[in-house]
Amino acid sequence: MHSMPTLPESVCVAVVGGGPAGLMAAEALALGGVRVDVYDAMPSVGRKFLMAGKGGMNITHSEPLEPFLGRYGARQPQIAPLLAAFGPDALRTWLQELGVETFVGSSGRVFPTDMKAAPMLRAWLHRLKEAGVRFHMRHKWVGWSSDDVADTVAGARPTLRFMTPSGEQQVSADAVVFALGGASWPRLGSDAAWVPLMSERDVPVEPLRPANCGFDANWSDYFRERYAGQPVKPVAITLTDVDGGVQHRQGEFIVTETGIEGSLVYALSAPIRERLRADAEVTITLDLLPGHTAQRVLDEVTRPRGSRSMSSHLQSRLGLAGVKLGLLHEALSKEAFTDATRLAQTIKALPLKLVRPRPIEEAISSAGGIPFEALDSQLMIGQVPGVFCAGEMLDWEAPTGGYLLTACFASGLVAGRGALAYLAGAGS
Repeated sequence: MHSMPTLPESVCVAVVGGGPAGLMAAEALALGGVRVDVYDAMPSVGRKFLMAGKGGMNITHSEPLEPFLGRYGARQPQIAPLLAAFGPDALRTWLQELGVETFVGSSGRVFPTDMKAAPMLRAWLHRLKEAGVRFHMRHKWVGWSSDDVADTVAGARPTLRFMTPSGEQQVSADAVVFALGGASWPRLGSDAAWVPLMSERDVPVEPLRPANCGFDANWSDYFRERYAGQPVKPVAITLTDVDGGVQHRQGEFIVTETGIEGSLVYALSAPIRERLRADAEVTITLDLLPGHTAQRVLDEVTRPRGSRSMSSHLQSRLGLAGVKLGLLHEALSKEAFTDATRLAQTIKALPLKLVRPRPIEEAISSAGGIPFEALDSQLMIGQVPGVFCAGEMLDWEAPTGGYLLTACFASGLVAGRGALAYLAGAGS
């Protein structure tokens, strides 16, 4: 991480939010020599980060930068400068300097060698505290001072109101970096309570929507009771998006009591969600045997099966059993199931209706937030000088696979450096 101009120690910056974006902003600020105070509503920092790492801490991805940037969809032009400042390679180098070695998994995802988030967070917090960063837990931001709401003059010191165990406190700082997350997993601190508070300062906020989320399907009681919790793999999903383009991805998903979720679904959650905003329901198409051609499937289904049932025949000739067979029974009537041609077609193109996304509280992340158009290139809010935003508060989204975390780290670094530049008189 390159150095920034050193500012007087009397200068103080408040970082509100102790996730990856906030902590990265705090590190950049501490390197600039300013006093840094991190405030978080929870009893400890990084709670969502630790939860995300429970199944293995996927920190970034190893794919080349061009396809990596493509994961950010319509926000690629705004995310690209952030990753130019701190991209996936820089993140891995930073981790190594922190004492955390990484490896590339078979999927191209990058993990710490021990697969855990907690040791990394401990090492990071130790380094931040050694650098003088102070942490204030159970400090929930509840608004601005009344003078702040009326004052948008450059150079004015923002004053923030926090609710703490000992009552309300006011904190003035020379600059502020907000990194309060989106609206997913509110029990871990990302509750979007900041949205109306930003509105007090006329900061625009795009509606928050679930991202990397599951979707509901109208399962029969039998299918739900028998197959909920089971993975479907390998499988491919084809979807026509709102612009008429065709999305096609292969991977795996999990059947839930209400519908489907998992990495393949998350990768397509944005186009599915946007279709559902326009239509009452969306039909996706499942290819239950993506490794087989349609002709091979037809040949195997139409082979003589003697006295075997069609289900036994499908298991014997194509390995179709369990949840995949259940999906076929869910999609076809008993009569259609014995129609070999139609059955073969459905194996390669099974229609599945999705009726709604799961609630945003269950989503891995959220879309929407403060649009980049309301910020300058250093992520400072245009009409609130000295106030910067980073992480999931911003209006962008990305699939799982390390893309979310990488952009959170990068935005935090850019916001922290932006605050230093602002304080040094170099900000816009």
